[in-house]
Amino acid sequence: MTLSEEDYIKAIYHLQKGEHTTVSTNAVAEQMDTKPSSVTDMIKKLSEKGVVHYKKYKGVSLTEYGQKIALTLVRKHRLWEVFLVNTLAFSWDEVHEVAEQLEHIKSEKLIDELDKFLGYPQVDPHGDPIPSKKGEFKKAIKKLLNDVPIGTSGICVGVKDSSAPFLKFLDKNDIALGDTILVHDKEEFDGSLYIKIKGKTIHISSQIANNLYLTITE
Repeated sequence: MTLSEEDYIKAIYHLQKGEHTTVSTNAVAEQMDTKPSSVTDMIKKLSEKGVVHYKKYKGVSLTEYGQKIALTLVRKHRLWEVFLVNTLAFSWDEVHEVAEQLEHIKSEKLIDELDKFLGYPQVDPHGDPIPSKKGEFKKAIKKLLNDVPIGTSGICVGVKDSSAPFLKFLDKNDIALGDTILVHDKEEFDGSLYIKIKGKTIHISSQIANNLYLTITE
């Protein structure tokens, strides 16, 4: 697989809501920031290689082979993110672009040794699960902060938006994975929340709340 083909495979994987979900070529084009015609050409190539199922006007989905490739890429990407944060002291808003490059390294032995070196981590710095070598991972039961009722307490376990600006916002407001968050109140007008975290109450927008995942403790 070329680097470009791998990027398309991973993009389709992230767009699929389930293993057999069909994704539109327009959605892939938007994800890859390219023209739908370019997507169609690439998908035809991937279809010939047995990576995707493609039906004109209906969309595309990964085959079992394509799913395996995607999970391998995701595994490598998230392991490299852990390495960059834990070993090289990168901040969590810096690692995505570097990991995007490192995920294309082909050496299976290197990735296995990296996994071993890191102590077989289960999640990346953003709280996303890391697939095992067999492509297996435990799906956490989590809810967006925006979707839990007032009075609910939970542990921050992940972010929906892993862009640098959002992660920098969280750092600025001292919000991190593992923190206990209590939904104290909600503004009826704009849906913004008052949350209690680390002994203080802060006000966050609905947009911020819609990008933080909690596992519920109360």
